[in-house]
Amino acid sequence: MVVQVLFTALVQGITEMFPVSSVGHAVIMPYLLGWTNLTASDQFLPFVVLLHLGTAIALLWYFRRDWIELIGAVLGLGGQPSGVRRANRRLFALIVVATIPAAILGKLLEHKLRQLFPSAVSASLFLMLNGVILLFADRLRRRSGQGRSGRGEIDRMSYAQSFLIGLLQALALIPGISRSGITMTAGLATGLSYEEAARFSFLLATPIILGAAVLEVPKAVHDHAHTMLAYGVLGGLVAGVFAYLATAFLMRHFKTHEVRALRPFAYYCLAVGAVVFVLALMGWHF
Repeated sequence: MVVQVLFTALVQGITEMFPVSSVGHAVIMPYLLGWTNLTASDQFLPFVVLLHLGTAIALLWYFRRDWIELIGAVLGLGGQPSGVRRANRRLFALIVVATIPAAILGKLLEHKLRQLFPSAVSASLFLMLNGVILLFADRLRRRSGQGRSGRGEIDRMSYAQSFLIGLLQALALIPGISRSGITMTAGLATGLSYEEAARFSFLLATPIILGAAVLEVPKAVHDHAHTMLAYGVLGGLVAGVFAYLATAFLMRHFKTHEVRALRPFAYYCLAVGAVVFVLALMGWHF
């Protein structure tokens, strides 16, 4: 059980940040490894909640300086120059605008969407679709050019574009569609660089993941005391560490790759999705 917990936490921490769908991997991995004893258990809920809490804390810590500046600008603290304060207030507003539709649609559609696509076959198909989306995103970036870069890019994003990114984020409830992948693609479509699209995607993810985890943790603790909570705490720590490392890697990767930065992740999604799809059609069972 400990091996399953540690490996699941590792995969969750990485895939939550990488544009390869953590939800899709949560469906595919137990199928491939035969770990349904863990995922089918009614004790799995508190475990998953604590994994998400770990990844949310990792995101918050990695972007702590951004959040300190954003909150300081909104509250009028920190003595920021007027131009910087104005830009930070606008970025904060863009995050709020994008968070609202994502939170509402997530609450309304989460269970319905995940019940519609629970199988390895559907997850593999949507994972391949996610790969196609990432290839399309690379194409968008090449067409938009490489001359614009820097943190001022997001200032040019409109509130309507931010709202649309929030709407698209809800598609990540479908196993196989990546939250970071779909929001980065939308960011690239507005003209952002890879680095800034990733930064906005991760800043947007922080309140969504953290808020959902904080709401669910008390329920999980109350309903499942003395069961998987110890494993959940361990898994949350592991997921948080690997989420932090994955975020650091991605921000460096997108900073140094201005051409085809999403292509490796696209190929991964297409390859894994195709393999799982074929195995599922052949009736593979561990």
